[in-house]
Amino acid sequence: MSYVFTFLLSARLFISPPELLARLCDTCIKQQQLDQSPMDTAKVRKFGPKILQLLTEWTETFPTDFREEKMVGLFKDIIHRIAPCDEAYWKTLNQVLQTLNQKLAAIAQGEESIVKVNASSVSSISDKLVGFKTKPPPIQKDILSICNDPYTLAQQLTHVELREREALSGPDLQYSVFVSQQPCFSEQKKKTTNLEAYVRWFNRLCYLVATEICMPAKKKQRAQVIEFFIDVARECFNIGNFNSLMAIISGMNMSPVSRLKKTWGKAKTAKFFILEHQMDPTGNFYNYRTALRGAVHRSQTANSIREKIVIPFFSLLIKDIYFLNEGCANRLPNGHVHFAKFVELARQVGEFMTWKQIECPFETDRSILHYLHTAPIFSEDGLYLASYESESPENQVEKDRWKALRYDRYQ
Repeated sequence: MSYVFTFLLSARLFISPPELLARLCDTCIKQQQLDQSPMDTAKVRKFGPKILQLLTEWTETFPTDFREEKMVGLFKDIIHRIAPCDEAYWKTLNQVLQTLNQKLAAIAQGEESIVKVNASSVSSISDKLVGFKTKPPPIQKDILSICNDPYTLAQQLTHVELREREALSGPDLQYSVFVSQQPCFSEQKKKTTNLEAYVRWFNRLCYLVATEICMPAKKKQRAQVIEFFIDVARECFNIGNFNSLMAIISGMNMSPVSRLKKTWGKAKTAKFFILEHQMDPTGNFYNYRTALRGAVHRSQTANSIREKIVIPFFSLLIKDIYFLNEGCANRLPNGHVHFAKFVELARQVGEFMTWKQIECPFETDRSILHYLHTAPIFSEDGLYLASYESESPENQVEKDRWKALRYDRYQ
């Protein structure tokens, strides 16, 4: 990872991007005497390409920093000061600004679509749909009526993953860990909904999987849905989509689902236990990290776009960054910045930034994507009610909970 990327990523722990750029411009003006007339043209021509390279890399790797007019104003000001020395600087300025505007427009469009999708997917099946003496009425559609091919659904889940994380930036990952420590993050955190949207998608997929399993009236149908999602999870693993894989496993391990022993007894689950083993948290997710390294190696030596896909388990990535921060001080005992810490931070964030740039190679199926984002899902209480209707409570604790949940429906 380049020094410039590491510096620009970690510097915001100590100073906000606008203040950093303002100080940079002020230093350049004073050191290079850019406010003098006439300017030393030869001196500026040696210095010019370096500042241009820095500013260009800044706009490319952290474009959202330049959403603020102050940032763009400072950028233009320093270029206008050195441009008279070489006409090529004007051309570079226009190219950089054009590319920056395109990136910001694309990010804004992506965020808009995420907001719309989230607004349409907040619905959940009313718990009142679960009858007290009869099975709950079926949802108008279920996943198998929309898509009965595991590989196709895994492809569409990969579409969602790549779309959701497309709007994430390096600073977004930092905000989740450092916002409580650094005041300069506070205002930016308020404007950042991308990370929360990605986490909401993970949680939605968990509950969607659980809902699809708990809803069918017949044990055979529920077992069929379990087997289907096991196959989808396996295809996600093969693609390199570990985030959807973990969401599916988490949904299948939710208590309302795992308690359906008769249903599980009717399903073929050997492949599920293999997948669970791959995502086992033992040894700090040793098996998963081994599989991830394999996917990364495949991506680096890939001959096709499909082989380049790497979608890590996002919550664990955030956890790794958190513990890196907690385990290492920002400064060394002598007061110097602990740069080795920030090199490692940049490596982890930089890998994610590289992986998220991959274009999805799979064709879009709008009906499946629409279902994934808008299909009603049960709340936790709704899942338990549906689960108890499918297979009666087995012990007193479950009976008491069922009684309490049914009582709540009358209120």
